[in-house]
Amino acid sequence: MGTKSNDNGHSAGLVAVDDPAKVRNVVLVGPSGAGKTTLTEALLAASGVLSRAGSVTEGTTVCDHDPAAVRQQRSVGLAIAPLRHGDFKINLIDTPGYADFVGELRAGLRAADAALFVVNAFEGLDASTTALWAECAAVGMPRAVVITRTDHHRADVRDAVVACQNAFGPGVVPLYAPRGDGLVGLITGDPAELADHAAERAELIEGIISESEDETLMERYLDGEEIDQATLVADLEKAVARGSFHPVLTVCAATGKGLPELLDGIVRAFPSPLEHPLPDVIGLYGFPRPRLAADPDGPLVAEVVRTAVDSYVGRVSVVRVFSGTLRPERPVHVSGHGLADRGHEDHDADERVAHVYSPLGAALREVPYCVAGDVCALTKLGSAETGDTVSDPDKPMLMAPWPMPEPLLPVAVVPRSRSDEDNLARNLNRLVAGDPTLRLERNAETHQMVLWCMGEAHADVVLARLRAGGAEVDTEPVRVSLRETFAAAARGHGRHVKQSGGHGQYAVCDIVVEPLPRGDGFEFVDRVVGGAVPHQFVPSVEKGIRAQLDRGLRDGHPVVDIRVTLVDGKAHSVDSSDAAFQTAGSLALKDAAANARLSLLEPTDEVSIRLPDEHLGTVLGDLSGRRGRVLGTETDSTAHTTIRAEVPSSALLRYAVELRSLTSGTASFSRRFVRFDPLPG
Repeated sequence: MGTKSNDNGHSAGLVAVDDPAKVRNVVLVGPSGAGKTTLTEALLAASGVLSRAGSVTEGTTVCDHDPAAVRQQRSVGLAIAPLRHGDFKINLIDTPGYADFVGELRAGLRAADAALFVVNAFEGLDASTTALWAECAAVGMPRAVVITRTDHHRADVRDAVVACQNAFGPGVVPLYAPRGDGLVGLITGDPAELADHAAERAELIEGIISESEDETLMERYLDGEEIDQATLVADLEKAVARGSFHPVLTVCAATGKGLPELLDGIVRAFPSPLEHPLPDVIGLYGFPRPRLAADPDGPLVAEVVRTAVDSYVGRVSVVRVFSGTLRPERPVHVSGHGLADRGHEDHDADERVAHVYSPLGAALREVPYCVAGDVCALTKLGSAETGDTVSDPDKPMLMAPWPMPEPLLPVAVVPRSRSDEDNLARNLNRLVAGDPTLRLERNAETHQMVLWCMGEAHADVVLARLRAGGAEVDTEPVRVSLRETFAAAARGHGRHVKQSGGHGQYAVCDIVVEPLPRGDGFEFVDRVVGGAVPHQFVPSVEKGIRAQLDRGLRDGHPVVDIRVTLVDGKAHSVDSSDAAFQTAGSLALKDAAANARLSLLEPTDEVSIRLPDEHLGTVLGDLSGRRGRVLGTETDSTAHTTIRAEVPSSALLRYAVELRSLTSGTASFSRRFVRFDPLPG
């Protein structure tokens, strides 16, 4: 992204929109390979934005401009493709279909007001498709179904419709019927042409008017009254907007069949930004704010839905404007809060918008403004990250964040040379700023730099972007942080005496070390009698012991879950000091370790796995092979089971990939650290 152009030969859609009612923000959702990007290209060509549709296999599409997308021949990031249809501007939001890039999908759902759910006419529906449908349903997104690739020799539109109805529910109803080389509208078509489609037309009309606010409409229809087209079209839009009715449209990107009808359907049946509920907003300090409306004259509130860094123009922020109007040469406030656990520290900054652009894939076309409901791109907002709120500096606000998935696949990276270290740090900061599904961890114990990714495909894209930015990196096995503890009680003697070469040092202490239950940490007890260790030096002994616990004993791992009791010692009236007793405490702990049996501890995580019942036995058997201990299972009404188990962290390093393979991508899991347990011999 980032090639700036005032006119690249495709000027359609450059005129800014003034009325949010004339905007349709439509996200294309569907499994990888369904044809979303190809459909976008065909719609751009049909509307005159492109003179010729690009090809995914040739790497010439507008939306798949990322080198990783060209190499993998599938979308790896969100892309915006606006077009004009009559008086309406349609912002097509192309999203990846592969599970690793669900974060990009959720960003697209945030920016959109309706979804085109794309399935092809010959492959059927798999578990990943129904998972994507559930993503849309979870946010209440209005949806229509588009059946593509109807020119394939195995295409069967009728079977595809039935499969969608079985998977998505009875609200899935065709909006058009085939007619020779074209389509006829079941609502708007000529009655003579619909004679052979009476049952389909009746099903559609009944589905629409069952959602109507006019409670008498169904009764009138069942009594034989002909409902006029204007009423049906208006009620169709309301039914789709409620998210309970999903019209089916059929298109062929190669021949252009169904493309005009699809554009008409988007304009006539999909809600505008005025009708789609907007996210909640609060003030910077948590004070509630009035609910937003898509009003161009309202307070400015926009959200960064994607961030990219271009080698020519720098940082490019794709922004959905929810309220107000975004204009160039105006100050704005950029706020980002609530993602500190992902490496995005809370930040607030006043910046200036130099230019406003309409993005077309990687190209940026300058526009005079961007009103509420529209999507635009801003450049060189130095502090802006994905998920940040852009608002008026005089009335700064924060939008409620959208839910992001937890990255669960760790990848340890190392720079190949010292010269790559600076490039790596710089590129990592850019990647983390633009991708909330990527988490960076600098592990002080293992001395590794770990990137937590969504899966192998996501990791491949991240590494490719690092190398494209000039940072040559290699990967290495991820190391798990271990701990040490005492397996039995032991005594230790620490003597630090130095009487030559300047000021003397004198400290002696005797300790008893006892193991504690797992998770109890460290406990220090003072049992000295008779002032053998002066009171002021007791904290010094504890400080020296704590420092040695962090450094480790035999294998260099931190020591946990012990009680150290100071029982005796000696001091000198002149030569004893804080530093001397710290050293003596450290030596006493080392002496106790030399006389005792130590145990290595490994981290244990509690995992929660949700999966279809059909895969339950396979996953339980796999957990047993990972030394997992099942705590319980819970079955719900959707034929899914949730497993709770405790599993060593070392057995979960690639679980995000392996669980997907075991369950054909139908399972999900979460994990949290619970404690350290003894490592088997």
